[in-house]
Amino acid sequence: MASACRQVEVFEKNTPIPHYKWNQNFAATGSFSIEDTASSYNIYVVLRHTDAYQYNNIWLNIGLQSPGDTMYHQKVNLVLGHDGTGWEGSGMNDIWELRKLIRGNTRFIKKGLYQFSIFQVMRDNPLPHVMSAGLRVIKAN
Repeated sequence: MASACRQVEVFEKNTPIPHYKWNQNFAATGSFSIEDTASSYNIYVVLRHTDAYQYNNIWLNIGLQSPGDTMYHQKVNLVLGHDGTGWEGSGMNDIWELRKLIRGNTRFIKKGLYQFSIFQVMRDNPLPHVMSAGLRVIKAN
């Protein structure tokens, strides 16, 4: 019963992609504050695309900067769907949204403001049919 009343701490920021054509030099960016360094967090990429997106995956360059440090980048191959089973995530009409865990049970060592950036690094430039990209950070159970 006590867990039902517990507040869930969540951060989510999504950046709309202009004209649904994601240019490689356009970053989805944002910042979030961490005050509790004793807890673990799960970090998700949130991606929204149309049904016309032509690949089963997307390569992203995700940057995370802790307070007072430089940005650390990591390339991630995000699977969006499979030929046999279709798109992952939830869909409505021709729009699909996917929240994909990229780092589980992560502990932030410093309190303060963290910055993030997400770039697409696919061969297509611009990459069509991507509507938005963002980051979701939630306390792990």
